[in-house]
Amino acid sequence: MSKKLNFRFLLLLVAGIFLSLNVVAQTITVKGHVQDTDGHPVVFASVTSVNPKALTNTDAAGNFTIKAQQGSKLRVSYIGYKSADVVAAPTVTVVLEDNSTLNEAVVIGYGVAKKSDVTGSVTSIKPDSKNKGLVVNPQDLIQGKVAGVSVTSAGGTPGGGATIRIRGGSSLNASNDPLIVIDGVAMDNQGVKGLANPLSMVNPQDIESFNILKDASATAIYGSRGSNGVIIITTKKGARGQAPKLSYAGSVTMSTKKKTLKVMNGDEFRAFVKKYYGENSEPAQVLGTTNTDWQKEIYRTAWSHDHNVTLSGSLKWMPYRVSLGYTDQQGILKTSDFRRYTAALNLSPSFLDDHLTMNLSAKGMYAESQYANGSAVGAALWMDPTQSIYDTTSPDAANFHNYFQWRTTGASLNDSTWPNAWNNLATANPVALLKLMDDKARSRSFIGNAEFNYKVHGFEDLRLHMNLGADVSQGKQTTIKPAGYPSEDGRQTYYYGYNGWDKILKRNLSFNAYAQYYKDLNDSHHFDVMAGYEWQHFWRSQHSLTWGKYPTTNPNYATLQAKQVAEGLIAAGEAPIYNLSPYDYKTENYLVSFFGRANYSYKDRYLFTATLRDDGSSRFKDHWALFPSFAFAWKAKNEPFLTNVEKISDLKLRLGYGQTGQQEGIGDYNYFAVYGINKGTSSFYPITRRDGKPYGVLNRPDAYDPNLKWETTTTYNAGVDLGFLNNRLTASIDYYYRKTTDLLNRADVAAGTNFKNTVMTNIGSLKNTGFELALDYKAIQTDDWFWDINLNATYNQNKITELIGGDENYYVPVGGISAGTGFTAQAHTVGKPAFSYYVYQQVYGKDGKPISGVVVDRNGDGQITGADRYFYKSPMAPWTFGLSSRLSYKEWDLSFTLRANVGNYVYNNYDAASSDLSAVWSSSKFLSNRPQEAINRGWASTEEHAVLSDHFVQNGSFLKCDNITLGYNFTNFFCMRHYSGLSGRLYLAASNVFTITKYKGIDPEVFKTGLGATPGIDSDIYPRPFSLTLGLNLNF
Repeated sequence: MSKKLNFRFLLLLVAGIFLSLNVVAQTITVKGHVQDTDGHPVVFASVTSVNPKALTNTDAAGNFTIKAQQGSKLRVSYIGYKSADVVAAPTVTVVLEDNSTLNEAVVIGYGVAKKSDVTGSVTSIKPDSKNKGLVVNPQDLIQGKVAGVSVTSAGGTPGGGATIRIRGGSSLNASNDPLIVIDGVAMDNQGVKGLANPLSMVNPQDIESFNILKDASATAIYGSRGSNGVIIITTKKGARGQAPKLSYAGSVTMSTKKKTLKVMNGDEFRAFVKKYYGENSEPAQVLGTTNTDWQKEIYRTAWSHDHNVTLSGSLKWMPYRVSLGYTDQQGILKTSDFRRYTAALNLSPSFLDDHLTMNLSAKGMYAESQYANGSAVGAALWMDPTQSIYDTTSPDAANFHNYFQWRTTGASLNDSTWPNAWNNLATANPVALLKLMDDKARSRSFIGNAEFNYKVHGFEDLRLHMNLGADVSQGKQTTIKPAGYPSEDGRQTYYYGYNGWDKILKRNLSFNAYAQYYKDLNDSHHFDVMAGYEWQHFWRSQHSLTWGKYPTTNPNYATLQAKQVAEGLIAAGEAPIYNLSPYDYKTENYLVSFFGRANYSYKDRYLFTATLRDDGSSRFKDHWALFPSFAFAWKAKNEPFLTNVEKISDLKLRLGYGQTGQQEGIGDYNYFAVYGINKGTSSFYPITRRDGKPYGVLNRPDAYDPNLKWETTTTYNAGVDLGFLNNRLTASIDYYYRKTTDLLNRADVAAGTNFKNTVMTNIGSLKNTGFELALDYKAIQTDDWFWDINLNATYNQNKITELIGGDENYYVPVGGISAGTGFTAQAHTVGKPAFSYYVYQQVYGKDGKPISGVVVDRNGDGQITGADRYFYKSPMAPWTFGLSSRLSYKEWDLSFTLRANVGNYVYNNYDAASSDLSAVWSSSKFLSNRPQEAINRGWASTEEHAVLSDHFVQNGSFLKCDNITLGYNFTNFFCMRHYSGLSGRLYLAASNVFTITKYKGIDPEVFKTGLGATPGIDSDIYPRPFSLTLGLNLNF
């Protein structure tokens, strides 16, 4: 009996041991997240389990799932990071330390790739939170930091947009703006009132990364929208397993005017007028007695502040991130202001053991813009400095709101209370221009997308993706100018006032679905293929209404009021309306596409990529076009003869070819007849009459070209990526050749052959050639010190190679200027860069000074005519440079960014317009000031060749310091027993610190924004201010 009991006990003991071992060695499903030290996900990291043996990779969000014994060891590794070992648990978070630049995951068109596997010219950057100045819009984060990418702000306008060019412009009149893709939603690059560009819709604090696709082998997957490059913006997300994290980022900024132009002060101007015209002359009699610095009167010290709160974390299977932001930016030009409210939500749930993942994001924005009248900038230069700001003594001062204005007879107004009217040929009082106008815009936008990724059960090499996107924006601008406002619209607007609103609504919807198949045949062969479909619908409407109102003193007031009340145009008691002008417009276009990509890798040394996109656009009669690309890369570092060469850590050669299209910025209905209906009360045709006035309505056809087709850009690219000393020094060098054919532009047509004298048509071709250099050197890397230097340089040569429709002397005039009526200072012609200056050659005296009105008779016919103009210089800089540096010592860091343009020229419109001293006193009875430069020059000529002299085409090369930032990082602040304390950063940043240039204007960086904008014409640009920013970041 005792032996049986002992035997049973032994059996139970052995069984218990085995059961215990089974519990200890229980296989579990580990769900983890891999990130770098900055919290960014690491994509394609390898995760290895020893027991049981298993291998997987992280996905695009840095997440992974793997089977492992609980408590066993997992190894996580990735090229460029130090490997990390973690203990297997149901949920783990792994932080990898950076060891090189090859670690980056690059977001490409419809997918993600390792930087080391990319065959095209792609730059991936993450916003450097420690090297930035005043940042309001996302483009501020990449300015001067990417080779081949030029970012030029539209001036200092609060909330203003920017012109972005990637490898020069590929078009003349169609869009040159890159395609912007935000979280998988391709934007349309058309703003609404109050929103300068698509980037205005995103809070810079929400941005995770920029991925810039530059050559056609990278952009061709976007087909007809990829000619100008692609900027892919990915916003921040929560991470699986992350504990709730609350953070705050805020700043306060002071901005002041940086530079003003030297014009005569009151005393100097009085002395000049009396000397030039005589003590008792009519001009001398109208001089004032004060010394008004008009430039000082229109500018102010502006204060701005920015606040952002973020909450991120994970609710079991659903990572989340929520952010709220508020920006209030005051402009240095009085009355200008910009306020923006943003909210963003991102959810990243996963289901079915991570076979189904979702990314749901929504971004909303509401903005209020108060616009200043930009004409005040120029008016402050021209206005007579001897006059007072205010006029309270004249009998009709109330008509002018007690501001001084140049007057002329008001007889044509037929109103006895208006003996004088504003002289609309004269310079308006710049203070009145600002103070009397109420011009504001309210805008709202929403960007949302739902992304689904499914890894097919039982066939995990096949993955299905679907993305639904929406971009909805609305903006309404309301402008009120009271009667008596010195409106540039002319005397009638001045008398009747101006009221108006303009509302734009756009709704863009997109859907794409694609399948990806990954396969490793063995250790040598890897390939993946992708094929998909995309549908995009772009809808836009615009409605506007403008009107004036009859003053109560108008002799016809009562009659007109009764008549308009009877017609139902106004309500009883309202003032009668003058010139009611409505405008209504709706348009839409569709883009349907089929696309695919194939990648093949042999021994991780030889990489081949091919893409193909078939686009169908509703904008052309021949809807469909194919856009292919091919690329090859050789990872020479992986060759046996270089594997053990420690000093060389990366060597990759790249070749690429591709074609992309262009169909942006040309209108939706240019290939068939479209009719417009006149609606304004002052625009009726005299075919019928009502109450003795014309009341005819006509449908007016627009010009069209039935054979209109896409622009096509063909690009060749050759590049090399280098890394030395364990990638402490990295370099990328690219050479490119881009040729655009079938250029879209407005061209003259013969009389009677179309419905207008110009039509949008295909007129020729142009090319861009150049090279790019990007260097990054981690000069110091120790426990206490870190110094990183980044340099980029770009050379781009632009040339028009063909223009259809003329002889060898044919040119297309562009670049309108205000220094003369109907004059243009630029032109397109074969053999020259686009927008080249087309001017007269100035003659200089022995003293080196330009001689008034004397230019070279270049054709030798004995007379000066338009045939003596010649092409001279270009507004586009052939050379651009950027230099960034960040030096850290323990908790302190110091950084700066420099930017340079070399070889660009600017037409100084103000210098040209003010060159004629004989016009200081106008025949229209008003005085205007002049700069000291014009006094020294001593010109007295108003002829075309004087205004269009190459003397006013000035060297605009510059070196700018965009920002200098000093920061201090802290941790464990307010640390208590159960609270680890605050961490964060305090910093002081100076923006637009200095500019070194020979240009004589306020700022050599001149690039107007908007479709069809002309670069290089300096005219009333809102000055960029110098700013000081005090910022604080907190992590709770």
